Amino acid sequence: MNSVPHSENEMTAALEPSAGAASSDDVVENGVDIEPQADVPVENAVAVKKHRFRAKPKFAFPVPLKAVLLDLDGTLLDTAVDIAKAANMMRASLGFAPLEPALITTFVGKGIPNLVSKTLKDAVGEVGPTALKVAVANFERQYEKCFGDSSAPFPGVVDGLNALREKGFRLGCVTNKVEKYTLPLLEKTGLSAYFEITLSGDSLPEKKPHPLPLKHAAEFFGCSTAEMLMIGDSVNDAEAARAAGSPVFIVPYGYNEGQELRGLDCDAFIDDVPAALKFVKLAA
Repeated sequence: MNSVPHSENEMTAALEPSAGAASSDDVVENGVDIEPQADVPVENAVAVKKHRFRAKPKFAFPVPLKAVLLDLDGTLLDTAVDIAKAANMMRASLGFAPLEPALITTFVGKGIPNLVSKTLKDAVGEVGPTALKVAVANFERQYEKCFGDSSAPFPGVVDGLNALREKGFRLGCVTNKVEKYTLPLLEKTGLSAYFEITLSGDSLPEKKPHPLPLKHAAEFFGCSTAEMLMIGDSVNDAEAARAAGSPVFIVPYGYNEGQELRGLDCDAFIDDVPAALKFVKLAA
């Protein structure tokens, strides 16, 4: 059995570059808005395209709901700066040059081991199980230093949560982030009190895109999964909701592991959390 190295020297050795490491249904826009840039004469304006993506609704609007679940990273909170900072601190401790934060953001969505593996792939190739454990522990040490420094709610999130709660919807948070970061982040950003239930990536035996977290939340709320909306930013959210039989709305400003949103199977694309209210009603 392989032992797990503990020192930074052993860690670096375990992560030395491997040989050969490298340094239908896709419906697109159903409309495009063209707007001139602000403060530029119309005749000289540069057209700015705002793509509207076509959803594939499986529920009639307004959807009758009793509860709403929201994803954390990329939906409620913009956490990318802190995650990228920690990832580059990890790389620096191992003697590797930093990556562009925008690139690291595309690794967000399937948990820390996946993010760490992708963050190191350019330097060491595929990371083996023993080295990955060491690297994950390294990342977590770095992230603990900065995980609340820059993270903040996206525009509209607080207004949207207030509006949903005022309408009588019960609220929950379902994320793949581990609990030791999820709960403090919600506290630091003032969002914790909104949620009756918070399910993290290590709360249950399975995480998104598995439907278990959504089914567990529906049982907690005492409603059917069809009466519970998932709001997220990624394929993980969409697949989990579809598998659970829940409606799902997608916000366009999140991370989605760097993937294109076009063709994503969801009931609606919404500009922000408050926009969800246009498509739902409180179930009797």
